[in-house]
Amino acid sequence: MKISIIGAGNMGGAIAKGLAQSTLINTTDITVTAATQKTLDAIKSFNRDINTSKNNSEAVKNANIIIIAVKPWLIDKIAKEIAPYINNNQIIISIVAGVPFEYLDKLFRCAQDAPAIFRAIPNTAISIKESMTAIASYNASTEQEKLILSIFNELGKSILIEERLMVAATALGSCGTAFALRYIRAAIEGGIEMGLYAHQAKEIVSQTVKGAAELLMHNQSHPEEEIDKVTTPGGITIKGLNEMEHAGFTSAIIRGLKASQ
Repeated sequence: MKISIIGAGNMGGAIAKGLAQSTLINTTDITVTAATQKTLDAIKSFNRDINTSKNNSEAVKNANIIIIAVKPWLIDKIAKEIAPYINNNQIIISIVAGVPFEYLDKLFRCAQDAPAIFRAIPNTAISIKESMTAIASYNASTEQEKLILSIFNELGKSILIEERLMVAATALGSCGTAFALRYIRAAIEGGIEMGLYAHQAKEIVSQTVKGAAELLMHNQSHPEEEIDKVTTPGGITIKGLNEMEHAGFTSAIIRGLKASQ
């Protein structure tokens, strides 16, 4: 199975790195395109077996799956380049934020039919196979949906949702990486203020956040259940939680998520 990634920026490059570490795709079957040689050299420096090119049209001709990972304002230009070389046996995966299936259909329709098209919203943790990827499908068979899910499950976890939920999933899963890191940064700064060295605070906070997430996934529990286990009456945890809530902690998170729509 050959995969071509059009665009090797932060997300396209991260996907290429993740795929190169997966067991489903041979690294020699991955092709990545970019406008600059510097960007392609960075991909090659990660894994020499990844094919690189500046020619988008050539890259898609023999691909089974085409991943489009460019900025939204470049989608029309890229589509004009590659659409003549796409057929209905290929699968298109768009990582382009905010471009709906209706528009993608017009861009990539072959004769009377559109190829199977997917919209995927991973996050940059895909480079280390730890992404949460939301996926929606259009004109795809059940087998094609299972294939795409299996690929992204190799790169972390994935979920198939309706297109109308992609905006919310983007805020939680893609923007959410930055939101989680902002909490981690704030906690590290708090640790430093309390006397820890920066590297000590970073190690403590990073492992604590990782452990908290693992608890939820392992126990399949609600966050409040796990909070109750460490919150004793009159204890320091409940005092800290209440102080955060008085400062608008939960409200600020919800407002940030809604602003990201």
